[in-house]
This record gives sequence, structure tokens and C-alpha cells, in this order.
Amino acid sequence: MTETSPRQLRRSIGLGPAIALYVGAVIGAGVLVLPGEAATMAGAGSLIAWLIDCVLGIPIALTFAALAALYPDAGGVSVYVAKAFGAAWGAVIGWFYYVASAVGQAAVTLTGGYYVAHALGGGGVTTYVTAAIILGIAMVSNLRGIRVSGRVQIVLSGGVVLILASATLAAVPRMDWAALSLSSGLDTVAIGRTAVLLFFAFFGWEAIAHLSEEFHDPKRDVPRATLVAVIVITVLYLGIALAVLGTGMYGTPEVNRTALARLLGASFGVSAEIVAAGVAALISLGTANAFIAAASRLAYALARDGAFPSRLSKLNAKAVPATAIIATTVLAAAALLASFLLEIGAAQILLVPSSLGLCTYILGMAAAVKLLNGTARVLAIIGLLPCMALLPFALGSLVFPVGVALAALLYRHASRARGARRKN
Repeated sequence: MTETSPRQLRRSIGLGPAIALYVGAVIGAGVLVLPGEAATMAGAGSLIAWLIDCVLGIPIALTFAALAALYPDAGGVSVYVAKAFGAAWGAVIGWFYYVASAVGQAAVTLTGGYYVAHALGGGGVTTYVTAAIILGIAMVSNLRGIRVSGRVQIVLSGGVVLILASATLAAVPRMDWAALSLSSGLDTVAIGRTAVLLFFAFFGWEAIAHLSEEFHDPKRDVPRATLVAVIVITVLYLGIALAVLGTGMYGTPEVNRTALARLLGASFGVSAEIVAAGVAALISLGTANAFIAAASRLAYALARDGAFPSRLSKLNAKAVPATAIIATTVLAAAALLASFLLEIGAAQILLVPSSLGLCTYILGMAAAVKLLNGTARVLAIIGLLPCMALLPFALGSLVFPVGVALAALLYRHASRARGARRKN
């Protein structure tokens, strides 16, 4: 593939694809595995954890929309942090988000693999082969360009909304409403830890910021797409959480991993598990498609600004960052391989992107407080405070952000030193 270096990415994302990309980025594979995990961890208290993160997601979503409209750049949150606190902090946050996005796609595709393997009666090999196929399709879709990727996303997101709504409504007649009671003693620590885990399910509001440079009209379409997506996502998440808890579809790792399939199977019959497997694969593909698009644009921007290897800043003749797309896919595939060799499940993998994502949001919201004015600044403050409140519950996993931050700063120092030597 002959590569050139066009001056900028092409503006080719309209309102419809923007909404679909938002929905696909946020409603991902987390909704397949996390409702069961959350119910197991905190029981009825998990509803409070879901509600906390849903409410937290609204000001965060609107804040990132305001930032993306004001600074439409492929660097997204790393650009906002750099403008607010300096280039070094911007590089660190860029690395945080990039590693979180790439590693997170291992968990995303792996969760789709769980559902397919469950439906087919397969084992670990089936799970990982399916995950690899999903990842490969997402890479090919993105290599075709954002216009093709956006059209694919509309189909995928529409299917996701339909199946999640159907699963919730079908579960209503079988729900034990007593299981939803909050009258018994609530474990505050369990609720807090559950909220941290569930944070990954809301990891995606910032993703489209990295694509804002390619919107037809960022100032108009980013806020509109955000508002529509906020409403859709909040309703669907709370509905699935209620359905899983109310029907008792949780309690063991195997049940938690396939809660949606079992929910549909109990409502519509055994064949629904096959349908659920297909939908799970589509959900995983939609998430991977959106995040590979976003992460590759971030890699492109970081390379452009000297925080990543310069080769990743190359655009091909179609203005597609093909090298960055491939590199992002390779990193996700490496995480998938490590999961297979070390026998690490999706829930354990999620600790990495969840901790990195929380730190990204904290600094992103802090940057917004400094950069924005008026109502937008108030929303940023509202979004920042709950993120800070969740931080103590993530102390055990903060080793990941510390390690990535050190790597980012060391690379930046080495890169600047090489640049200085060339000038001399």
C-alpha cells in the first residue's frame, strides 16, 4: 500500500453515523458480562451502582461533547489535557487512553466469543477463535475508511438497541420483584467497587472525540449525537440490569458471562441462545469497530505530536491512518493471546482499561473545568467529583496507570533527546 501524508483527515461523518458510533462505542460487550458480575458482587445494591454510573455518564458525555465541538482534533482527550496542563500530561493521558482502548478490545471480542462458544457448545478454542475473527473484521472495516465504517456501525448499533430492548421487555413477566428490594442492609464498599467495575460499560463517551475532526459539522452534530445517545444508553443499561437481577440470571462465572443469552433463552426458547450469540458477536464487533477507529486516530495524533513513533502518523491515499489501525489491532491481539496463555478472563482484563479509563476521565474533566466556561464548566465539575469519589475504590488497580505513565514519560524523554541530537 502506497502511503502519502495528507494534511488532514477527511470530514465524512454525518449525524446518523455519529449517533451510531456513540451507541456502538458505549454500549459494548460490557453489557453482556457486567450485569451478571455486578449482581453477583452487590446484589440489589448493584442497581445503585448502575444508577451512579448512568448519572455520572450524563455530565461526562456532555462535557466531552463540548470539548470535541470546541477542539475538533483526532487527539481528543490528550489534546484537551495538553492545552490545560501541558504537553507532558497530554502525552500521558494519550497513552492511558490508547492502551485502555486497545487492551479493552481483547475483553470486548472475548466476551462475544463467550456467547458464541456457549451457543455452539464449544470450549476455549472456539471462544478465542471467534474473538480473533471479530477483531479482524473490525480492522478490515476501518481500513476501508471511516465512511464505510460508519455505515457498518449504523446497522450494528440498530441491531444492538433492538435486541437489548427485546430482552428487557421479554423478562418482565418472569421477574421476581422482591429481588430488587433495597430494604435489606447495603454494602457500601461492594457498591463502590461494583461502580468502578461498571465504569467500563460507560467507557466510550470520549471515544468519538477522537473522530470529531472527521465530522461534517462538529459544533452542531457532536452535541446532538451525544444527547440522543445518552437517552438511549441510559434506558437500555438500566433495563438490562433490572432484568438480570430480577430473573436471577447471575451467580457463577459461567452464568455471568452468558447472562443475556440465558435471559433470551428463558424468554423465547433454546434457539434464542443462537440468536443471542449472533447479537453478542455484533455488539462486540460494533464496539471493536468504533474503538479501533477512535484509538487509531489517537495513535495518529500522538505520533503527529511526537508522543508515539512517527510512522503511525502516516495517512494513505484515502486519508486513512492504516498503519495506526494495524498497530492498534496488533496490540489488542497481543492482549487476547496473553489472555489465552495465562487463562485470564474478560472480567480480569477489564481491570486494566477500567483503571486507565477512570484516570483519563478525571484528568479530562479537570481539563474541561479549566478550558470551558458557563454551563459547560458546571457540567465538567459535576462529572469530575463523582470520578474522584470512585478513585479510592480503584486503588488496588492503580498500578496500571502508574506503569503506563512511566512508559509514556520515558518515551517522551527519549524522543525529545533524539530530536535534540539530530539538531546538533
